[in-house]
Amino acid sequence: MSVRGTAEVIDLFNRAFTRHEGGFLTDLIADDCVMESISPAPAGERVVGREACTAWWTALAEDRAARFTPREVIVAGDRATILWTYRFGEGADEWVHGVNVMRVTDGRIVEALGFSKTAGEVPLTTGTADGASPGAGSTHGATADEAPLTAETTGA
Repeated sequence: MSVRGTAEVIDLFNRAFTRHEGGFLTDLIADDCVMESISPAPAGERVVGREACTAWWTALAEDRAARFTPREVIVAGDRATILWTYRFGEGADEWVHGVNVMRVTDGRIVEALGFSKTAGEVPLTTGTADGASPGAGSTHGATADEAPLTAETTGA
């Protein structure tokens, strides 16, 4: 039996989510797989082992109320990057863009790190250029004329 290449493994992985068929995950996950989900912030949930990772992903893949859409897949050797959109409701703001950084060894996923854009304000700095803390009432070092970067101001 030949070993699947990274591109084939990632294609099957994505099909599990786009077709809501967890069965595509069978034989794609390594015994020592480590997965970090996009939430809860800041580090995500860490899931370890084939059985646990398969169960976690199968539950997500088979959730017909959600839609996962790969936007771009980049494969380089044993690594793959999946840029995706995840829709978790029908509302205008019930979706998120994200990325999974994957590693495949011997035809199985051994590592999957998930990251996503977040809603709301994300502090970009905690101090001024000289290292001093911003003054009381300051918004992350912004002057009165500057608004902090948020999903609304950046278009994210």
